[in-house]
Amino acid sequence: MNKILPFVISITLSGILTAQTLLHCGADEMRIATLKKNPEIAKAVIKRDAELENFTQNFIQNVNNNSSVAKTTTATYVIPVVFHVIHNYGPENITDAQLKDGLDIVNKTFRKQHPNNSSIVAAFQPIHADCDIEFKLAQKDPNGNCHSGINRIASTLTSSGDHRVKNLIHWPPTQYLNVYVVANAAGLAGHAIWPSDADTIPLWDGIVLSHSYVGTFGTSDLTRSVAFAHECGHYLNLQHIWGGNNVPGFYFYPCADVNKDCNIDDLVADTPPTIGWQSCNLTGASCGNVVDNVQNAMDYSYCNIMFTDGQKARMTACLNSTIAGRNNLWQTSNLVATGIYTIAPLCKADFISNKTMVCPSSSSVTFINTSYNGTFTSLQWTFAGGTPSLSSVSNPTVSYSTPGSYPVTLKVKNGTDLVITTKQNYINVQTTTGAAYPFIESFETVTSLNGLQWYTNNLDTGSTWQLTNLAASTGSTSVMIDNFNSAINGKDELYSRAINLSGASGLLVNFKYAFARKDTSNKDQLQLFGVTACGGTNISRFNAIGSLLETVPVQATAFYPTQITDWKSVSATLPGILLTTGFRLKFIFSANGGNNIFIDDINIDITTGTKDISEMIQDASIFPNPTSIHAH
Repeated sequence: MNKILPFVISITLSGILTAQTLLHCGADEMRIATLKKNPEIAKAVIKRDAELENFTQNFIQNVNNNSSVAKTTTATYVIPVVFHVIHNYGPENITDAQLKDGLDIVNKTFRKQHPNNSSIVAAFQPIHADCDIEFKLAQKDPNGNCHSGINRIASTLTSSGDHRVKNLIHWPPTQYLNVYVVANAAGLAGHAIWPSDADTIPLWDGIVLSHSYVGTFGTSDLTRSVAFAHECGHYLNLQHIWGGNNVPGFYFYPCADVNKDCNIDDLVADTPPTIGWQSCNLTGASCGNVVDNVQNAMDYSYCNIMFTDGQKARMTACLNSTIAGRNNLWQTSNLVATGIYTIAPLCKADFISNKTMVCPSSSSVTFINTSYNGTFTSLQWTFAGGTPSLSSVSNPTVSYSTPGSYPVTLKVKNGTDLVITTKQNYINVQTTTGAAYPFIESFETVTSLNGLQWYTNNLDTGSTWQLTNLAASTGSTSVMIDNFNSAINGKDELYSRAINLSGASGLLVNFKYAFARKDTSNKDQLQLFGVTACGGTNISRFNAIGSLLETVPVQATAFYPTQITDWKSVSATLPGILLTTGFRLKFIFSANGGNNIFIDDINIDITTGTKDISEMIQDASIFPNPTSIHAH
């Protein structure tokens, strides 16, 4: 194949999509234009790319000619992986099981074990490679602590999914492959950083994937799961199969360009030149071929599931190069440091459940054991107030009959180690009847936010709603979230006691709140919902975000309202669907780096002619990234 100066960067539009969501290759033009605007970055990347290409060609030739090369293409390279799930409490917050399945299908693709291998066109079966590359979930964090290899971080950046998500968390890229799972990967299936780019900008090293392209179940499927392996190919220095990027002129060929120069390709000798495919046409032929390698992992087809021997050699060379430190990933010392080559200790008992609030005897709760690491030989659950009260199965289902807040305890053993965790007030069983209206709450007599009067649901590990006597609209007490000192962009719910509104009409809910931002970029959000019995129906009554939420100007120090003008009053009508027994109020605060928030003086009474002034405010997503040099 003819050789050209290779790509500046990986510009990856993973066109491994369903017909309903097929993406085009327009990201290439955008990123090349960006490089033209950043000549110093482009210059550095070009230099590294030339060095890597020279090393790659010499390495491949040396391996082919010298069987005594210490690390050959027949050895297995292991790469530690850490998942960073960047979510806003939506479907993008996929399960551990889906993440692990995503890694499993990548390994099956790289190790020639993909479930659809039997469909590979006969002409390419002889060069279908077992790449001898495996990706394993890290078992230790950068500080040597036991870890699950999965981080979950709440951030609205999940909706943009560009390089900025890497500012939230980024483990050392010479030790780990950082994989970010987001709601929207910059409008693409995913994007990856090439070694030469990562060597120039280490903080951008890693892969970003839309959650719907990870794994074969959950929010993804077998067809879309191929995007992950495609991105791993770019991470290990593979071009798209059609190639075509001339660095000096920033020239490139988009996928399926019928005017493509077929003398320019992907620098891999055994992949036939092609214009590239955006559908699974197994008889597709271009560039004078009898048939194209449509199923190659680096194409944009729906069935790109194989690597060739030539691509294997190129990725092996990448793993032996110092460029971006890829040669350190698989070293024994690093595999020990990341927990891959050690017996994983049992370090944490943990669990989640499908719900934390239920009505007595009307619904059950399913618990899921998420403890790690190692192999569990036994476990024991304790469910105060639940039936059964004890269980030894991994994912038990429990019912509750008496209103109240209850803890859950999980003990896990692996034969020698024992770990225990208890989550206090984890299950809240609601009353089926409610207090009478008018309902008045100024928090002067409330002693706990985890009882039958009020209930908090902390959806993160940061600060949550708490009683405070440091500020109040009236009296001396209100509820607040210490958002100023929280390092987590969390989401926290606050439920009222049940209130009986049956038979009522013309009711109005009123409350006061106080909030400040730290700076003008903050998009913290406060919402109020009316909820029918047992959480059946949620009706939004108030929604304010960013500057529309603040009641005072930006505060650089911790905010506490000190005068009545620091508080804002809100009133909203309650529609008929909410006028039932067992009605509750639900406040939700979504943090985004701002200051403290306070709520006080909540009441429900008949209307006095006040119109429904609920503020339904849409959060416009703005995510320019003028210095990005890679997307796909």
